[in-house]
Amino acid sequence: MLVYVRGAGDIATGIALRLHRCGMQVVMADLAVPTSIRRTVCFSEAIRLGETTVEDVRGVLCADAAAVRAAVAAGDVAVVVDAEARMAPELAPDVLVDAILAKKNLGTTRGMAPVVIGVGPGFTAPVDVDAAVETMRGHYLGRVYYKGSPIANTAIPGLIGGYAGERVLRAPADGVFEPRVCIGDEVHAGTVCGEVAGKAMVATIDGVVRGLLQAGVTVRRGMKSGDVDPRCEAAFIRTVSDKASAVGGGVLEAILHLTGVLAGVGSAREWQAVPKVVATAAASGLDLSGIEEFA
Repeated sequence: MLVYVRGAGDIATGIALRLHRCGMQVVMADLAVPTSIRRTVCFSEAIRLGETTVEDVRGVLCADAAAVRAAVAAGDVAVVVDAEARMAPELAPDVLVDAILAKKNLGTTRGMAPVVIGVGPGFTAPVDVDAAVETMRGHYLGRVYYKGSPIANTAIPGLIGGYAGERVLRAPADGVFEPRVCIGDEVHAGTVCGEVAGKAMVATIDGVVRGLLQAGVTVRRGMKSGDVDPRCEAAFIRTVSDKASAVGGGVLEAILHLTGVLAGVGSAREWQAVPKVVATAAASGLDLSGIEEFA
């Protein structure tokens, strides 16, 4: 099964890992200059570096559909620069997942694949997608909506380590982002973490830099450009978040439910095993008269 994922940020990557580990082939599409923050757990980094590894799964940059097919056949996640999903018709995926997380639908329709799933607010099932998955932290995180929409964007970051909006680093001006720290660095309130147009982007809490835009990205004032984790757990830097894993589980549920690929699997395997059982018994000299009709 081939799944085309629009977006290759940290939530999309959590989705991709879930699907990849369940045996699905995954291709991810993003901008030529991605705006991912948690880059150590984003397959979008393959666009900048040529390839990247997230939790022992390799993502490789592919130039065309032929390269995509070769990459997924080799067991890798394919990554392409294809913000408009123009490659999707040629690849003819079984499932298309919109995980851009733009808080609105940027053009995904149900006709783009046999099964289309939207992630986060901006989608309504079964209007523009077949299913939508909740991304709001809390009781409904990861829930699949087959009728209806995820909770609308509140513009309030989720609570982590007792902090919400305080942990987010935002661009202080319009311009080109220049980092002054690296992901994984320990910072304190007042640490300059980046600059835009000569203005400092300063941390407001103590913690570890969990995410940071790559150098040279054009930003606008107030744009999310980094993330400080007050929990200071180094392992969290290189593993997908609980949120990404939960959303990935929701997407997996939607795919299995809408495609029906597991329907009757148990009974099918049992019946496939009957001829082997009969052959083994016959070889042992057992009397199998009357059982042939079941083999």
